[in-house]
Amino acid sequence: MEPAKIVARYGNGRMVKGYTKNFFPKKDIFHISPVEAKDTGQMVEIRIPELKGVFIVRDFAGDPKYQEQKTFPYAVPIHGLKVEVTFKDGEVIVGSTVCLSSNRLGFFLFPCDPNCNTLRVFVVRGAVQWVRPLF
Repeated sequence: MEPAKIVARYGNGRMVKGYTKNFFPKKDIFHISPVEAKDTGQMVEIRIPELKGVFIVRDFAGDPKYQEQKTFPYAVPIHGLKVEVTFKDGEVIVGSTVCLSSNRLGFFLFPCDPNCNTLRVFVVRGAVQWVRPLF
């Protein structure tokens, strides 16, 4: 299994960037091999309930100048429910999800902007202010 490139983001702005092979949405804990320690074998334990989200990314640098689109592209098929997620820290992400079950730790969100650096996000329910369906 190829390690996933992820950014574990906390509500206070703290981030841990690295690689993981053991992130599972039904488990409370996973481990990251930080970018700066990739070849050392060092692992950092991450507790999902403490996070805002687990962002699966294309690359760690991203493009700070890129303005992410908040609307769905015209004529692109969307699977699941279109939603706008507002986190408690004020950040807003627009995307689609196939499951919003309230009895789970979180849910996966696929950003509406196909060109953004984030491939998908595991949104931690405890960090969410509200989820608004888009029609």
